[in-house]
Amino acid sequence: MENKSASSNFIRNIVIEDLQAGRVKEVVTRFPPEPNGYLHIGHAKSICLNFELADEFKGRTNLRFDDTNPLKEDTEYVEAIKEDVKWLGFEWDGLYFASDYFEEMYNRAVLLIKKGKAYVDDLSAEEIRKTRGTLTEPGTESPYRNRSVEENLDLFQRMRNGEFKDGEKVLRAKIDMSSPNINLRDPVLYRIAHATHHNTGDKWCIYPMYDFAHPLEDAIEGVTHSLCSLEFEDHRPLYDWVIRECEMEHVPRQYEFARLNMTNTVMSKRKLKMLVDEKIVDGWDDPRMPTIAGLRRRGYTPEAIRAFAREIGVSRSNSVVDAKMLEHFIREDLKLKAPRTMAVLRPLKVVITNYPEGQVEMLDAENNPENPAMGIRQIPFSREIYIEQDDFMENPPSKYFRLFPGNEVRLKHAYFIKCHDVIKDEQGNVVELHCTYDPETKSGTGFTGRKVKGTIHWVDAKHAVPAEFRLYEPLILDGQEDGDSFLENINPNSLETLHGFVEPNLKDSKPHDKFQFFRHGYFNVDPKYTTPDKLVFNRIVSLKSSFELPKQG
Repeated sequence: MENKSASSNFIRNIVIEDLQAGRVKEVVTRFPPEPNGYLHIGHAKSICLNFELADEFKGRTNLRFDDTNPLKEDTEYVEAIKEDVKWLGFEWDGLYFASDYFEEMYNRAVLLIKKGKAYVDDLSAEEIRKTRGTLTEPGTESPYRNRSVEENLDLFQRMRNGEFKDGEKVLRAKIDMSSPNINLRDPVLYRIAHATHHNTGDKWCIYPMYDFAHPLEDAIEGVTHSLCSLEFEDHRPLYDWVIRECEMEHVPRQYEFARLNMTNTVMSKRKLKMLVDEKIVDGWDDPRMPTIAGLRRRGYTPEAIRAFAREIGVSRSNSVVDAKMLEHFIREDLKLKAPRTMAVLRPLKVVITNYPEGQVEMLDAENNPENPAMGIRQIPFSREIYIEQDDFMENPPSKYFRLFPGNEVRLKHAYFIKCHDVIKDEQGNVVELHCTYDPETKSGTGFTGRKVKGTIHWVDAKHAVPAEFRLYEPLILDGQEDGDSFLENINPNSLETLHGFVEPNLKDSKPHDKFQFFRHGYFNVDPKYTTPDKLVFNRIVSLKSSFELPKQG
């Protein structure tokens, strides 16, 4: 796979300095998701950063599951995450679980107790929160803070043995209750949870907290550059404390970068799970979701997502990326790859009254004019065709160049036609048009007798293949992505389902086949609902956008 990560960023510069100074011999990074949901586009940025950075410097990247909370984690998420990383085009060097290290983590906690650096506390979670203090006031020491080493060792062993209920006791670090950094005010290291773990079953009933487990995992695996988002910057002193006081042989370094925020997009797994649980979306892979599974089902390619991740880059300042930038990269990726074909999403029947009944001719059409190597296809043409309802108006405004009574237009790849009769139903709705065609105007013959201003697409009615089309708009209204009230700001028009027709050569399309439908945009064959008897297309993106990439320099 190509590696284009060499654009300069502050983390890459740190890696170069570390290698040149001899502080690091081999770059080792990791991607450490918690398996409590599906990955989203923000995780894709982190995946690309970690894997491409290690690739560039011929290092290693581990995929590690931070599975320290059995109440929220599941094997389903583990497998989905592995699939997403592979689909994005990356291969991990080591596959690990935090739960692989539970015994060593326990032993390191025992070491802290023996050093007088940790104690068992009987305060409840609410009491701990109240005694932690504020940004302007120091915390209050727990009455259990000065238990003896022997008592703490005994209680911690009994916690492990399952003698206490959930929440009855915790193990806390003994650091500084008056530290200006609240994270250092005796943080909880272990809590009790009588729950079955997806990986270790019922072996454990105490589980390490993330802030204790994560630095130990990095140290055990020999990670050199532990990359995480900016909200963990205040946790870095605790990260370093755990490494130091647990006397880890290898000392990793943590570096923070700005996470990805996008317009119209929720970037919280908790909120995404709410969308799934409330059945607002059709599962984690709903094409409106920003999950990698949802983007894949919609039709995004790994190449487009990797290019997007490189373009947004790595910085230490938070910002919001326009979702149209991601759309830009899928257009760029598909414009030379996707065959161009015609589909009618809102059909209106047209009878060409002077075309011979029973006659069918095959017309030549380029599969992709921007990529001649994709060749030519043949499409049938006969007396009856379907056009788009939007391509006809009985009483058009000025400068309307498509079909209306008495007007002539070009049928893409075919002939000029002129409308002479409009057929309506009892309610006055237009249900059929009668037109004539000029056999002298066949595309490709060099006809120059006259010009028309409008070109419309069509499919042959006799050979058309029925299809379902799903058109998407952003799920969340712009500016309403934050806060728990986001469920009240769901876009009611985020999905529109239409039933129309495609050219007959699309009949045997397979899931994830991608096409550009003339004037409609890029579409992907839906892998979830397409069957041998039913074609379902998801619109990936429209054809055009006013968005332009910012100019470099």
